[in-house]
Amino acid sequence: MSTITAADVNKLRTTTGAGMMDCKKALVEAEGDFEKAIEILRKKGQKVAANRSDRESTEGAAIAVVNESKTTGVAISLNCETDFVGKNEGFVKLANEMAQLALHFTTKEDFLAADFQGITVAEKLIEQTGVIGEKIEIGSFERLEAAFVGSYIHAGNKIATLVGLSGSAAGAEEAAKNVAMQVAAMNPIALNEDGVDAATIEKEIEIAKDQLRQEGKPEAMLDNIAKGKLNRFFKDNTLVNQDYIKDGSMSVAAYIKSVDANLVVTGFKRVALG
Repeated sequence: MSTITAADVNKLRTTTGAGMMDCKKALVEAEGDFEKAIEILRKKGQKVAANRSDRESTEGAAIAVVNESKTTGVAISLNCETDFVGKNEGFVKLANEMAQLALHFTTKEDFLAADFQGITVAEKLIEQTGVIGEKIEIGSFERLEAAFVGSYIHAGNKIATLVGLSGSAAGAEEAAKNVAMQVAAMNPIALNEDGVDAATIEKEIEIAKDQLRQEGKPEAMLDNIAKGKLNRFFKDNTLVNQDYIKDGSMSVAAYIKSVDANLVVTGFKRVALG
């Protein structure tokens, strides 16, 4: 039987992230064969993943990253079962590493199939499920491209947001971050009125009409009053029309114009846990 040294165990632990005893057991079972030991640990992860497939993974870390040219951003969530694991330094580090890799892919499927330290992202998630003992998965994957992209991660990595601007004017970086903070705090459903789907608009009009009928308003007046309530809905729920959280005297659109007259918000993405 091969002699298993502490150096062997440490090397396997560094490679896989598995616990010391799990690494030692895997090396003993593999009779010192390093690659076989890795395979044993991965199979353990597959078994744990299968056993926990029906668990909810609503905790974790939401991360937003932007490329060097500030033209592309990705926001992902690396999900787990408990807040304790989600706050772990190693778990957050893994989430950041995966987010950096995600910058190079346009879809979640391509990202999961991408190489991550010699195995695919999907395989790494299974491996970490075995290491940590909780269901680990990529919950959200959002990508944004624009002339200028800014990001924001809310304290505790619970929410990550991206905002696209029409240009990289002076002050664009701070402005994009401020609007990304707005997205995190106010959770708009669309960029502007045009981004709200017809079903939502129809539902809001019907809700408004029902409220007006209960108030005893004449049927002939309902359409006009409901349109006014719909405009209020747009103001509260579309990003550029919302009151700017740092200065309620202006809208988000007006704030961006105050930074540069030619600047507009072109898009946003929001990823949140739970």
